[in-house]
Amino acid sequence: METDDYGLVMPGPLSGFHVVEACQMVAGPWAGTICADLGADVTKIENPAGGDRFRYAGHRVGNIGAAWAGVNRGKRSVVLDLQHVEAVDALKRIVATADVFIQNFRPGVAERLGIGEPALRAVNADLIYVSVSGFGDSGPYVDQKTYDYVIQALSGMAALQTDPTTGEPALIRNLVIDKITAMAAAQAIIAALLARERGAGGQHVQLSMLDVALGFVWPDGMMQHTLLATDGRVRSGPHLADNYMVRKTADGFIALSATSNSQFPGLCSALGKPDWLVDERFATLAAREANADEINMLIADALCMVPGVELVAVLQAHDVPCALVAAIDSVHLDPQVQHNEILVEHERPWLGVVREPLPAAHYSTTPTSFGRHAPALDEHTDEVLSEVGFASDELSRLRQIGIIGRRLQQQSQQQ
Repeated sequence: METDDYGLVMPGPLSGFHVVEACQMVAGPWAGTICADLGADVTKIENPAGGDRFRYAGHRVGNIGAAWAGVNRGKRSVVLDLQHVEAVDALKRIVATADVFIQNFRPGVAERLGIGEPALRAVNADLIYVSVSGFGDSGPYVDQKTYDYVIQALSGMAALQTDPTTGEPALIRNLVIDKITAMAAAQAIIAALLARERGAGGQHVQLSMLDVALGFVWPDGMMQHTLLATDGRVRSGPHLADNYMVRKTADGFIALSATSNSQFPGLCSALGKPDWLVDERFATLAAREANADEINMLIADALCMVPGVELVAVLQAHDVPCALVAAIDSVHLDPQVQHNEILVEHERPWLGVVREPLPAAHYSTTPTSFGRHAPALDEHTDEVLSEVGFASDELSRLRQIGIIGRRLQQQSQQQ
């Protein structure tokens, strides 16, 4: 249980729950981190040959990368070589004390290792066992490797980013599918824990990145592929994405969409274009939809003549929603971001001073706070195994024969 800067206990709504996570990359691990942010005790199981391979992505200090630290804060690292029976038995002893187990091995691997759902339920009948996969546990793609960009391409997300000028689709340059899958998994975990509290017992929760992506994209992204009646009841309309664009200013870029009846008059006033309101091409919403290319071109021409800060001031004065596109290295300087105090700069073990976001949800009676730091590989193996009954001489034996702990050769390479 963590404390705040004043030494007061900050329990978090999941305080008292133990989550064991045997995952790599982002979708599975970040689900564990969300649980940790909510107060759960999260134990991360890693392999002895370097651990989670996402550890080394991007900027890093030693063997901890910035992205990995953000995805894995709040956990304890335990290194087990699950190719050995004794390591599997050690994992089962840990899981016997847990409420949740999360794994994102490719389908069939957990079963081959002896840590599939039936095997772990045998040691913990009330366990919430969570399987995160790319495509599910069966089907034509089940044996394919899966990454975020693969699911973006298959789910329609890349097509939704098509450049209207070139006709080329594009990826969102962010691990968006991994992260929404993690959020869906965390939501499912909390729901399963609630159901267990109400008497449903333990259960197996399965999520695929493809299924999560389709559910995420569908409401707005597939709005033109949802109503399938062919009897004339369906009236066509523009896609929301048609006006979802970034536009040039005299000195940068602005996000702006204001063609609705409530916002278009304000836009005309702000840009000094009252004649647009009486132009038959733009006088009504239906007319603006029919002449979208023309009005968008006129708006673009007007915006590019004015500096961004000046534009935002006059647009906001006319109640037109907009924002300048912030440079990545200045997001933390935005006055509203600073007012919300969501980004904190503080000292973390191994990494030094870091800037990272607090949990976004604010709880009035079970407040959250920063959990423990992102762990060094093997940092907590002996600690956690001691808690489930391993004696010090047994830990020494297992470490000496390579059942637990990272391999010395790997350790020296990383240092």
